[in-house]
Amino acid sequence: MRTAYSVETVRTAERELMDRLPDGVLMQRAAAGLAAACADLLRRRAPGRVYGARVVLLVGSGDNGGDALYAGARLARRGAGVSAVLLAPGRAHAPGLTALLAAGGRVADDPFVATAAADLVIDGITGIGGRGGLRPDAVPVARAARGSGAVVVAVDLPSGVEAGSGEVVGEALRADATVTFGTYKPAHLIDPAREYAGAVRLVDIGLGAVLLSVPELEALQHADVARLLPVPTGESDKYRRGVLGIVAGSARYPGAAVLAVAGALRGGAGAVRYVGPAGDAVIARFPEALVHAGPPAKAGRVQAWVVGPGLGDEPGVTDALASDVPVLIDADGLRGLDAAAVRARTAPTLLTPHAGEAAALLGIPREEVESARLTSVRELAARYGATVLLKGSTTLVASPDPSEPVRANATGTPWLATAGSGDVLSGLTGSLLAAGLTARDAGSVGAYVHGLAGRLAARGAPTSAEAVAASVPAAWRDIASGT
Repeated sequence: MRTAYSVETVRTAERELMDRLPDGVLMQRAAAGLAAACADLLRRRAPGRVYGARVVLLVGSGDNGGDALYAGARLARRGAGVSAVLLAPGRAHAPGLTALLAAGGRVADDPFVATAAADLVIDGITGIGGRGGLRPDAVPVARAARGSGAVVVAVDLPSGVEAGSGEVVGEALRADATVTFGTYKPAHLIDPAREYAGAVRLVDIGLGAVLLSVPELEALQHADVARLLPVPTGESDKYRRGVLGIVAGSARYPGAAVLAVAGALRGGAGAVRYVGPAGDAVIARFPEALVHAGPPAKAGRVQAWVVGPGLGDEPGVTDALASDVPVLIDADGLRGLDAAAVRARTAPTLLTPHAGEAAALLGIPREEVESARLTSVRELAARYGATVLLKGSTTLVASPDPSEPVRANATGTPWLATAGSGDVLSGLTGSLLAAGLTARDAGSVGAYVHGLAGRLAARGAPTSAEAVAASVPAAWRDIASGT
């Protein structure tokens, strides 16, 4: 599992660790890891080695600039031609600059000439405390670096992004790779900042021993998801595996019901009870489905409900909320949702909005949700007293318990941005709720499996929601087998 900590927590841990170590050791550890990562990247480019490579350091006034200078000194000692662009000449890290010059590096006379000829640029302009995007005087140099064709490597995180929230307010320098130290920061796991970071490498500098046990954010990986996947035993029957009730579809959107049922059955539900007007379409595709005209309360025994995909103005949300089993609410079920009714429930509730639906629930513009995804998902979870799965290029899952870390998932592909994909996710996640997973685990595992299924279905080419649903078992097998 990858974990990310807040800026305040990281700074506190760094201070505690520095108090235990000789002066400068922590920065040297970071610089060594940064230099090693840059050397690896240079070896993959022509001429395929560090010796003779042209490296440019973009150096701000903080410790990130010091990391860049010390790393530059290490690369210079290996034969690279290293030039430093000092964006705050009077406030550059003095010992780091001395080390660079002693190793044969130099200060660039013209930053634009230097970056134009660079093979690799190290971005050490701002650190984790930077806010509000790049300063105006740094913007031209950052643009020149990005347009040079050189590999751009960010120190700790790309300059201009907000470390603690993943927001990008103003201009930022997009990196090809980011080398971060001690622990991930939220910006590495949350869009839009995550897209600016490129491939992220974590360098161990000994911070783990002093970090708090509960992170700000976490991202499940294959092994974590495999432990959570519900696997039937010899004693299993359809009720022990979980019976999911689905209230979805309408005369206008019968396909939403079909796709939600597909996601549930492919996701391992022991049985699906479908309630709604699309029964003929559902039974034609899935004869194993149990179809009922409604209302939900009379449909029979279920362990969880999914309500909302393609529902239109059909009833069902109120009945599902009145039940004593977990309920997942998606799509049309979210329109006009009564926060008090959700908070009053004793059984878990999982809301699965995309950015537009989240904006309507919060009463803010969609752009605010998209730019501040972490803040938005936490606010929704607190306001509705529910677990919230906020869909997007990175899916975020927040519990109503603020002490639990938000979970981030980036297994998906842009090809999942297709009609009906969310209906498949609802059915899949609902099947996990019915199997007994908590709302937080069901949302996290559902998003992870759905993302992998999307990748398998697309493989770099257009796909459909139906193909995504069909790929869920293959994604499940890959996770279970560790491939």
